[in-house]
Amino acid sequence: MTKKSKPTLDEHQDLGRRLASIRDELSRIQVQLSGAYPQTGSASLPARKLIKAREAIDEARSALDNAVFAEHPEGAETTVYYPHPEDRVPPGK
Repeated sequence: MTKKSKPTLDEHQDLGRRLASIRDELSRIQVQLSGAYPQTGSASLPARKLIKAREAIDEARSALDNAVFAEHPEGAETTVYYPHPEDRVPPGK
């Protein structure tokens, strides 16, 4: 069986920027849909699904944040998976 290699610190940083950007985009779309459709009933389903998707990304980021500290204690920082807004990947990139 082949041993899987864990992400390098640089790979974790790239994943963190990308996941933070995806979360930001999901939040923007969810707010847009919540303002355009009722908050209840079948018309609210897309916005509610986006909330669930954002929560799933939050859980993944939290678990990966724990992993980066366990795997790379010498270089891990909370900004790896929770980067400052100016360090995130711009939409469409």
